[in-house]
Amino acid sequence: MGMMIPRQETQQNPAEDVRALIARKDAIEAEIAVQNEILKSNSADFTTSLVDAEGFPRNDIDIWAVRHARVRIIELRNDFKAILDSIAVALQSIYDPSLAKDNEPPVSQPAPSQSIPSQPEPRIPFARVGGVAPGSPAATAGLLREDLVLSFGSLTKASFATSSLQPLADFVSLRENLNIEVTVVRNGDEVNLNLVPQKWGGRGLLGCHLVPHSA
Repeated sequence: MGMMIPRQETQQNPAEDVRALIARKDAIEAEIAVQNEILKSNSADFTTSLVDAEGFPRNDIDIWAVRHARVRIIELRNDFKAILDSIAVALQSIYDPSLAKDNEPPVSQPAPSQSIPSQPEPRIPFARVGGVAPGSPAATAGLLREDLVLSFGSLTKASFATSSLQPLADFVSLRENLNIEVTVVRNGDEVNLNLVPQKWGGRGLLGCHLVPHSA
């Protein structure tokens, strides 16, 4: 689902690596534009409701296309962030302080032993479990009331442009009967769960009530 950059078996020119990564970045941007056009052609965005006032699916838009475009844009945004990080690392590998002009004071570089390893970006909860129906897929997965959702498949806090959880609803609708890895915070600890959205005799595919959460 997310992007993976394969390792090369043979050593390449760092500059060639950068050019390849930039080309990939441009391709991601182009695909995001295509998916946004799909939303635009349906007069929809990430907050547009896909049901009418009576709760029935709207018949004036292509619901499947809108849902697919929303999920794909979220995945591409995550890929775009990853490729930018990869470009930054690749650029560092081709930086050569000896290329600095003789009349410029040298820039002091920290000794290897003093270098500070980069820390992973902290994950922030974006949703809270308000309730779990007995016998539901959410209950089977082990979700509990008051769990704070850190990740839901490929979705993280950065996947939501607004406080609306509509992207998560779209994500679930496209993954019926498929396993979704979910990470929650429970009593201060991270807990990893496996959730399979499916019809179960109650409302929805999850059987839990999720509400937006802001730290």
